[in-house]
Amino acid sequence: MDISKGLVLFISQIVTLFLQEVWGQVCFADETGTPVPFSLGQCSDLLMGQYMCDDPEIDIDTQAENGCDSSRKLQVGCRPAPSIVCVPDKSINSYGEPCNFTGLEIGFYTDVPCKWTNGYSFETALLLSVFLGMFGIDRFYLGYPAIGLLKFSTLGFFFLGQLVDVLLIATQTVKPSDGSDYVIDYYGAGLVKRVMNNETIINTED
Repeated sequence: MDISKGLVLFISQIVTLFLQEVWGQVCFADETGTPVPFSLGQCSDLLMGQYMCDDPEIDIDTQAENGCDSSRKLQVGCRPAPSIVCVPDKSINSYGEPCNFTGLEIGFYTDVPCKWTNGYSFETALLLSVFLGMFGIDRFYLGYPAIGLLKFSTLGFFFLGQLVDVLLIATQTVKPSDGSDYVIDYYGAGLVKRVMNNETIINTED
């Protein structure tokens, strides 16, 4: 009985080492090499607290996430907590078998919101609005040629439109016409809008 049990353990360890070489994570087995008896299902279905997702890499020049595009979504890897057993994404484990994670391996990928920049500087737009806004240069810079031409023809709507645009740009209400975010210097005055919906959790405790 002990011989057969030792043989099963030996085979399990061999399988575990093989899978570590192939996928970089322990599949089918727990820390002792014994085949796992159950799985929590797909890793992407784990509950909050059972995994931790990587932080996106921030570009120091734009203060936006590297790789973000006009969809404003960026894919990051999420790592199940130690001893969590679940089935990784097929891009990670094409066999669709459960794996026992140690907290270091990526179990699935998810989309997170990100800031998309396209070269429009916040400081440049604000300075153009303050000093050359009566000629509509700020609107031309941000990609609004029609409004820029109107401001140029009327001296910024008799300077009233210039004042309004200075406030709109300073509060980042008016952004580039392509829908991108401003490029803001490190520790700059970047604004993040927070919205509430039916899934928002409100903490009523003081």
